[in-house]
Amino acid sequence: MDNLWRIKLDEKLTAYGTVVAVPPKLQAEHGKGRMLISSPRDVQTLICTIPTGQVVTLAMLMAKLAADAGADICCPTNTGIFMRIVAEVSQLDGAEGAPYWRVVKNKGRLNSKYPGGAVEQAKRLEAEGHSIARNVHGAPARIEDFEGHLYTDWA
Repeated sequence: MDNLWRIKLDEKLTAYGTVVAVPPKLQAEHGKGRMLISSPRDVQTLICTIPTGQVVTLAMLMAKLAADAGADICCPTNTGIFMRIVAEVSQLDGAEGAPYWRVVKNKGRLNSKYPGGAVEQAKRLEAEGHSIARNVHGAPARIEDFEGHLYTDWA
């Protein structure tokens, strides 16, 4: 399975890096315009620019990818898949991997789909100085005061 994640990271599909019309099923939420189909490597490269102790939301990551490509939006489905690929390969690479744990959901919520789930993401974020709010069952839920830790140099 380890090699499968690396293969997915390095795939060179013809759709990667292209800008297409926003599909009709996404137009209600995003409007008509241009949508980037990014690549796992593009996601990985951008994640590596997030400094220690700071975070971005997935929406911020997608907006930066889209803006850099001259598009209005970045495909949310592909970006979610690419985040998982980058996270899995980074977990395998250890200290050499991309800091995927610095990408959080809206409102600073943690991502249970990352390797090790929200518990592992919380450990990595706490190691970088973040405080983690727990849900009613004690599981890590979100970064406290995450707005104060947002990486804004992309804006």
